[in-house]
Amino acid sequence: MAGQRTAGTKPGDFCAQCGVRNQAVCAPLDIDELAVVESFRSGVRAVPAGAELFAQGEVNTRVYTLLEGWAMLYETLEDGRRQIMEFCLPGAFLGFQIDPERPIAYTAQAISDIRVCTFPRKGLEELFHEKPDMSFRMACIATREQNFAFQHLTSVGRRTAQERVANLLLELFLRIRLTSPDGAGHAIRLPLTQEHIGDALGLTSVHVNRTLRALREDGILTVRDGVLRIMDADRLVEIAGYDPKVHEPRT
Repeated sequence: MAGQRTAGTKPGDFCAQCGVRNQAVCAPLDIDELAVVESFRSGVRAVPAGAELFAQGEVNTRVYTLLEGWAMLYETLEDGRRQIMEFCLPGAFLGFQIDPERPIAYTAQAISDIRVCTFPRKGLEELFHEKPDMSFRMACIATREQNFAFQHLTSVGRRTAQERVANLLLELFLRIRLTSPDGAGHAIRLPLTQEHIGDALGLTSVHVNRTLRALREDGILTVRDGVLRIMDADRLVEIAGYDPKVHEPRT
């Protein structure tokens, strides 16, 4: 189904005016090319906080660009334990996999209320064939995500609890600052619970709580009432093991 347009708009207007266009897979396209993308779009879907966009084990027939809000990707083990693999911010491309016939290996869930731009999976190959710049952009995104996955594996496998928490919070802070129009200052909204942080880093909520308290008492950062505030950026970078020459800023 083609993307719906309101009266008075031209093909491509919705995508051209999209607030996350520069972070999304369609970033390299001009207005005429965006009109082609828009013709494949099947609409915008709202998902309330806590609801699933798609679930582990399903055959996913759609892919999504996250327009607003926070989501997470996680895998659930047979005994119910959860490993959060990714916190997704606006611009993220969700649900794509090489073999569309295979069940997807993870769940996508809204952390806050989210809105996603929806595309049918079966039309994606045709769209990429028509717009090779999008295929290249997808390959770049996939490579970048692989690099971040390697960094995350190193963090969970080898860093101390304090180093893990510092690394994750610094990464999220930088990602928000890079995409936020009001990015000045030392604080961001952080709609994560201690359970979210623990499930991403292989720590218990009690351990996360103790680690956050130590970082607060050392005057490095605070997480309170859904706000992350950085008080000593230099010390946080040191603890997190963040090297700007190696760790590419992530959107």
